[in-house]
Amino acid sequence: MREAYRLTRKSGAPGIDGVVAAEYESNLEVNLQSLLGRIRSGSYTAPPVRRAYIPKADGTQRPLGIPTFEDKVAQRAISMVLEAIYEQDFYPCSYGFRPGRSAHQALQALRTGFMTQGLRWVLDVDIRKYFDSIPHKQLREFLDGRVTDGVIRRMIDKWLKAGVMEEGQIRQSTEGSPQGGVISPLLSNIYLHHVLDGWFEVEVRPRLKGRCTLVRYADDLVMAFEDFLSAKRVLAVLGKRLARYGLTLHPEKTRFIDFRFKRPNGMRHAATSGTTFDFLGFTHVWVRSRQGKDVVRQSTAKNRFAASVSDWCRHNLHQAIGEQHLHLSRVMRGHFAYYGITGNGRRLRWYAQQVERIWQKWLSRRGQQGAFLWTRLRELLKRHPLPSAKIVHRYIVGSEALP
Repeated sequence: MREAYRLTRKSGAPGIDGVVAAEYESNLEVNLQSLLGRIRSGSYTAPPVRRAYIPKADGTQRPLGIPTFEDKVAQRAISMVLEAIYEQDFYPCSYGFRPGRSAHQALQALRTGFMTQGLRWVLDVDIRKYFDSIPHKQLREFLDGRVTDGVIRRMIDKWLKAGVMEEGQIRQSTEGSPQGGVISPLLSNIYLHHVLDGWFEVEVRPRLKGRCTLVRYADDLVMAFEDFLSAKRVLAVLGKRLARYGLTLHPEKTRFIDFRFKRPNGMRHAATSGTTFDFLGFTHVWVRSRQGKDVVRQSTAKNRFAASVSDWCRHNLHQAIGEQHLHLSRVMRGHFAYYGITGNGRRLRWYAQQVERIWQKWLSRRGQQGAFLWTRLRELLKRHPLPSAKIVHRYIVGSEALP
């Protein structure tokens, strides 16, 4: 329990009880002993999660469930036990919300498949409202085969039944695992481990011609194939497989992609060609390297650019310039930490230029002070420049240098 508390993020928004980490820590040992006792005795009551919404890149909103701080600690403790059980079962194709695995490893594995295994036919798969659609009954059936401890199973059932509080009303459901909870990503991984990963690795792969791969990060997944007919066969049965377990393919977002490099007629040295697709915030496209080789470049997807920076500058227009500089520096460092992969330098530099341009635009709208503030900003940036574009993750060896 103490380790679960240590690993629980302290800066998160409070749940329905309003208790924050500092309040819980003021009497930590007593609170943890009380929590442990209630979990063991079965008297623990899982509170409903508070519903909030965060904007998505496509303009829609993603529902987010915010548990109470104590509930986060309890979920973290149970997750630590479940991870020890399931990490020896999960397949290598799964990368999301697993210890020692990351989105960059998923991206590198996918690129390696294209570059070394001749994978050219892609299924870009989207499961409609996955986290809201997981059937509780079938999830429990999967858990029956691996987790029999009464305390653990009772706690999982309580979280599944806790419901969601929105606008003062509690809504119960027989399906779904609210995003935002600590236990939710693990339960979602367990479900797709049985429904998708095991099916693909054990039943599908041996029946196909040529090589193929599945790369999955939570509910974001891509399948890639060497053989055209094999890819079509999987697409034909994938929807039926998911429907059997209460899930649905999104008909508009699920695509079959011809991902071969196609050089336009009369263009022997085309920089890019062929169909592209997005995965984990990166657009994947074939390009011609500086050495004349055909390679896959992963660059920042267009919907991940600086729109959020513009919104922040607009709403914080009258903050002190130093405070704005501090915030934008944090945002840029975070952007470069994720999108800073080899071959994406051009998009990173463009992002840095856009942030500075957007900041200038909004500062110029501070009434008569606009021009003066821009002069001060230029002086500030000379002394304390914004973070520069930086490649953090190097996937590509020198012989594959991209343009």
